[in-house]
Amino acid sequence: MAVPQLPLLWRSILVLYAALCTTSTAAAETSQTPLSQAGYKVGQTIPVSCLNRTTDTGEHITDASGELLYTPFPICNETGKPLELIFGVEKDINCTIDFVDDPFFHLLEFYVHNDAPLTCRIPTKPLPPSPSKEEFEKGTTDLTEGQGSLSDVYTPMVVALAGTLQLSHLHVSTSLNVLVHAAPKSVAPGTIAAATAYSISREPPTRIVIGDSLPLRFSVRWYPNTSLPSGWTGVGGHLTFSTLVYCLISAGASAAICLAYFRGVELPRRLKSHGKDRVGGIERGGGLGGYGISNGYYGPGKRD
Repeated sequence: MAVPQLPLLWRSILVLYAALCTTSTAAAETSQTPLSQAGYKVGQTIPVSCLNRTTDTGEHITDASGELLYTPFPICNETGKPLELIFGVEKDINCTIDFVDDPFFHLLEFYVHNDAPLTCRIPTKPLPPSPSKEEFEKGTTDLTEGQGSLSDVYTPMVVALAGTLQLSHLHVSTSLNVLVHAAPKSVAPGTIAAATAYSISREPPTRIVIGDSLPLRFSVRWYPNTSLPSGWTGVGGHLTFSTLVYCLISAGASAAICLAYFRGVELPRRLKSHGKDRVGGIERGGGLGGYGISNGYYGPGKRD
């Protein structure tokens, strides 16, 4: 009876062993988390790249496989590198593009006139290091994620560049606000959720012709979640709860001050003044009650 059961027992042992090997392999793969899955640390730099467009029509350029081509942001004269953001750090970044050549000038015309948006992007998480030539030839590295063709690898950052077109030059609003939202730490720490940038009318627009430099100033602000804090307090008769509380507190404080002044200063002064008036009236009248009754008055009748 024991002999027929041996194959079944061995089969069970083999199945259990295979399951354990599969679990161990999965655990090992999980422990070797790729760098692309690790979140940003505060202070880590974030490269900015923008969609490559033609200077003739402003259409985007694609590669042989139909993927959109992105190029690094133009080099900033201050750093000698393309524009970079710093994770979790709010600061003003100056990025002066040293020379506006003819192709870039025509792209600025498209951006300012809103014929084509200045579409940029930033990595949602740090990108893995560039693969070596051997890894590329062997096919052991998936370059799709590195190139950012997947939507969750990069976060779009459309730059709304404002200005006006003239016949011979451009006026560009070079001061821009940059708003970046990070995902909540409890959900995805070190992960970028959304980003945008837009020109503001902080200063008069900069006049640009071919050959000039383009001084861009980015005021970067970070938010720890996808909600914007309310900064509007209302104007022109809008009553808010904080305004109502402020009015009630001001009214109560004013009433308390007035009451303290009346009871501590005004009331004693009036009582003292009233007492002096009563005593003075008796002294001036020479009689009772201050009615000026003469001491020689003895009642009705005629004085001798």
